[in-house]
Amino acid sequence: MAGDIPEMADELQLLLDVLPPHIREKLESKENLSSLVEIVLDLGRQPEARFENSMEDLSSDQVTHDDINYVVSHIGTFSEDNRAGIERTLHRISAIRNRTGAIIGLTCRVGRAVFGTVDILRDVIEHGNSLLVGRPGVGKTTLLREAARVLADDLGKRVVIVDTSNEIGGDGDIPHPGIGRARRMQVPSPNRQHAVMIEAVENHMPQVVVIDEIGREAEAAAARTIAERGVQLIATAHGNSLENLLQNPTLMDLVGGIQAVTLSDEEARRRGTQKTVLERKAPPTFNVMIEIQDRDRLAVHHNVADVVDRFLRGSHLEPELRIRKEDGQVEISRTPAETEATWVPEKPAAGAAPRRPRRRAVKIFSYGVSRLRLERVIKKFHVPATVVAEIDRANLILTLKSQEKRQPRDIREAESRGIPRYVLKSNTTTQMENFLRSIFYPEDFEGEEAGLKEAQTAAETVREHGRPVELTPRTAQVRRLQHLIAEKFGLRSASIGKDPHRRVIIQPEESYF
Repeated sequence: MAGDIPEMADELQLLLDVLPPHIREKLESKENLSSLVEIVLDLGRQPEARFENSMEDLSSDQVTHDDINYVVSHIGTFSEDNRAGIERTLHRISAIRNRTGAIIGLTCRVGRAVFGTVDILRDVIEHGNSLLVGRPGVGKTTLLREAARVLADDLGKRVVIVDTSNEIGGDGDIPHPGIGRARRMQVPSPNRQHAVMIEAVENHMPQVVVIDEIGREAEAAAARTIAERGVQLIATAHGNSLENLLQNPTLMDLVGGIQAVTLSDEEARRRGTQKTVLERKAPPTFNVMIEIQDRDRLAVHHNVADVVDRFLRGSHLEPELRIRKEDGQVEISRTPAETEATWVPEKPAAGAAPRRPRRRAVKIFSYGVSRLRLERVIKKFHVPATVVAEIDRANLILTLKSQEKRQPRDIREAESRGIPRYVLKSNTTTQMENFLRSIFYPEDFEGEEAGLKEAQTAAETVREHGRPVELTPRTAQVRRLQHLIAEKFGLRSASIGKDPHRRVIIQPEESYF
């Protein structure tokens, strides 16, 4: 067997051959082996076969030490991450050990090279850096393997796979044929993955580097270094969505990271926002992010920098949705890049006095701002404001930042007479809603700014003294930003209590206790 490449149809048999005979015979009698996911052997329990949609006991007898030792003696050596394999296959055997290091449980996971899975993303992976996220078992590694093969075989690129647990290229010194002409570099231990990533670029001149499971800060930094050298990256990371990564202080650098920025009074007024805001820290390492929701259903964020910026501004994001149908055709739902966030005044809590908006009527002269859109926002908010056509009737001027340098003389004269001018960053309903909030509900802006400052101070206190700090009750929007600040400091946070007294508590990492 050492000199032959196993056929794809025979690879499952190679996994069955390492199982104890009485378990193997029970499995071989089943007709649904094509949907077999894994076999679980735990000492003192019945052996289990787990299929895609069911689970079955394989014997009425309990698993013994002899059963576990039989499997261990027929497979490769376990690495530091307690994983082993079968040479030139994609199967993975993971061990559970007791306190003394003895193996008391095994998870024998079926590995399959599924060809054609990357067709749903081929146009995406051909260019640019792509990051794949999704829950365990959803098919990230399978998609990554097929992407490496297509890039190497169909597009003729120099592809190097950094294979930490031999899941992409299989066990043994000769990689599995499922990776095509791509080359594979094995990693001696998980904590050396970042070093092998850099070595791949420095020694082997790849055009594409493929990485499975970026999970440490050193690996995120190595990925950025590789991207800055002009090498294409295709990788997976721990997490299910963009928001997961932004809340993970170890991996947020992959999508640009987050930092709190204090704006000047003038800039805050220009943006129509509070003085302390969260902004993207740097350009993202990956310009495309793919959320694998299911094997045949993916959500694609095409411009990660823009997506993160909009997310931090509170916009609701709608990625492109791709679905593979039963006939193999791929359906792409192209949704708007951004759905504007809507602000609605909160209803007062029971027993609380209602907030009183500013009642003085405001007459707005808009210059460069969409009058129709502004009137719709005013109508939605039910505030005493009107848009006037003559500047002489206005008691407020609203314009765009792009129009500041070419404003006509009558606007400059109106300003000299004391009529205030407000500047929107862009001609969107979000900016207009924020403008109305600042006029009619100024306490919202003040509360948001105070909430962010409070969270920043609390996070510094927790880091310094290692004890939890409970914040003042805030709105859901402010609490969301406070959680992000806590994550930026590498701290844990949770919301406690019920509205209107719901608040955030910032806690130290577990290592502090």
